[in-house]
Amino acid sequence: MSVSTDLQLDPFALARELSGKHFFGGEFRPASSGKGFPVVNPATGETVAEAAFGEAADVDAAVAAAVAAQKEWAKRPVRERGKLVAECGRVLDAHKEEIAKLIALETGKALRTESRVEAGVLSDAFVFFGGLAPELKGETVPFNPSMLTMTVREPVGVVGAIIPWNVPLLLMALKIAPAMVAGNAVVVKSAEEAPLAVLRVVQLINTVIPAGVVNILSGYGPECGAPLVAHKDVKKVTFTGSVETGKIVYKTAAEKLIPVTLELGGKSPMIVCGDADLDQAIAGAIAGMRFTRQGQSCTASSRIFVHDSIHDAFVEKLKEKVNAMKMGDPLDESTDIGTIVSPQQLDRVQSYIAIGKEGGATPHVCSAMPSDPKLTKGLYVQPHIFTGVKNSDRIAQEEIFGPVCCVIRWTDYEEVIAQANDTEYGLAATIWTRDLKVAMDAVHRLEAGFVQVNQNLVVQPNLSYGGVKSSGLGKEASLEAMLEHFTHKKTIIINMK
Repeated sequence: MSVSTDLQLDPFALARELSGKHFFGGEFRPASSGKGFPVVNPATGETVAEAAFGEAADVDAAVAAAVAAQKEWAKRPVRERGKLVAECGRVLDAHKEEIAKLIALETGKALRTESRVEAGVLSDAFVFFGGLAPELKGETVPFNPSMLTMTVREPVGVVGAIIPWNVPLLLMALKIAPAMVAGNAVVVKSAEEAPLAVLRVVQLINTVIPAGVVNILSGYGPECGAPLVAHKDVKKVTFTGSVETGKIVYKTAAEKLIPVTLELGGKSPMIVCGDADLDQAIAGAIAGMRFTRQGQSCTASSRIFVHDSIHDAFVEKLKEKVNAMKMGDPLDESTDIGTIVSPQQLDRVQSYIAIGKEGGATPHVCSAMPSDPKLTKGLYVQPHIFTGVKNSDRIAQEEIFGPVCCVIRWTDYEEVIAQANDTEYGLAATIWTRDLKVAMDAVHRLEAGFVQVNQNLVVQPNLSYGGVKSSGLGKEASLEAMLEHFTHKKTIIINMK
């Protein structure tokens, strides 16, 4: 079951090598049942590998490996753990091109505009959290002069991490790197649509860390994810995915009284004021809508509120820029926009496009479908910019997770703030204006966990990230996340009389 750790730049060959495997206890393992499921290249419809079908027996074995490794890992000096985690980042950096090609192959995300960027941030996350190791410190408490009173931070134990398919590399790193530094062992459940690149990452970091500290299983939610969350030896769950599944995870964890971090959906507002720099706002809309990722992002700025005075100019410039983007083979360096990840997701996106049209909104269809005959079975959909949309319309209220955005005209500032907040979600928001007073007012009133002014940066290490309302619980990507979510605080009192 071995797979070479030598650099492998042919993603098709690497996919075949990784086929049919979990990784736990420091080595590749087949599924206990011997079953698998296909991994499909969404650009062509061809099966490129078979993932191991994880079930409860596989979960039991992986968690047992994590339990066996965790106590010894926690005993290591924290700075030593930090150095090893940072070294994982350096190993991953050396392999970032092969990882980028593999993620492009299995998810359909364009190599140049998306997958290569994500692979770079992946390695940076490990180096960042490795450097935070010395911050795992306690406090002395002025309780009583005759008593030495202090706190220490201790690991929670075994962490179950369930990751999504849209940004699997980065979101796995933001879960496992701080958990490792804090002294925990981790069992990851990958998304069934994207099991290969993250499997390769776990193999590579296991060349640095002790066996069993980080383990990974592939499989579906009911058969693999649910047993992981419910397992008696899993002491913390961190989950990124849909609101519906997040609620199920939360309920199961509540039965065990264990802590949970949830990063769920979003329907993020982008408010463009009449005085905004139009070119800057257009660039922000393209970046914020994640068009190069086919809109498959929980932070996507899919509700764009544009002041009446610049609305028409904004729409025309946005259409012009998106029209200039090339759809094509994700592994082609000239491609800007790749594919939707799966047939099911494509059906969902197309159904919302139909809902928008039926509701009376005007669709502006941008870019062009690929002309390469090899891609005729690919999961491509053209970006749609809808105008004439009301904030109460379904396409403006429900998360689509595709290249579909609504441009909504506004005139009254108080009304647009109210509309921006009129959603069950609260993950991200942006405001675009030259007026500092307006910007400062908006950032305090927008109901979101991640608010920006005149920019639309993606999530990255050292920017505390997480939502409010139905967008989730807790923060990721920061020192706060490592301390509050992957350790518990113990109070120690020593009587010195």
